[in-house]
Amino acid sequence: MKKIFFLVFYIIYFFTYSNLMASEEAKFSVLKSNKIYEIRKYSDRIVVEVISKNQDNSFRKLFNYISGHNKTGQKIQMTRPVTEIKKESFLKMQFYLPAKFSLKNVPNPINPDLKINVIKGGFYAAIRYSGRASNSNFIKHKAILKNELIKDNILILSSPIKATYNRPFTLPQLRRNEAMYKIEWK
Repeated sequence: MKKIFFLVFYIIYFFTYSNLMASEEAKFSVLKSNKIYEIRKYSDRIVVEVISKNQDNSFRKLFNYISGHNKTGQKIQMTRPVTEIKKESFLKMQFYLPAKFSLKNVPNPINPDLKINVIKGGFYAAIRYSGRASNSNFIKHKAILKNELIKDNILILSSPIKATYNRPFTLPQLRRNEAMYKIEWK
């Protein structure tokens, strides 16, 4: 009985906590939607990012920044999604910053590996999937999305983007993950 109580407590605690982790999400408008993907229009967004040869410490560096390890000591609420973009042998991981920040008021990083950047607004195709945010799951869904975009004669302008929205403790069937591409849209 004690084990069941702790299991229920654990599930409720981490499920609730995972929903509280990040409340603000990058804003977008859905321009087109079908059974497989949607076309979105995003505005400019400010991110803090790190580029590395592997992702071993990337998340920790970004998390330290929003936890107050920045030049003003300001704690910043985590937002959704966390994105990863692989280009050649490098991995770029990004945390989106809350909308209240601009280049004029965003705290500068202390860690020289971190950079503040503006992602220019534009059009993106996204496919949503649940399950683990594993590379194999991402590879499968980015291939599905790429094939559908090619079939629909939509020009892909970027490397694939992996977007994750939940804490690691979220049950796999409740997770929201996405594969995205920046596209040309008229």
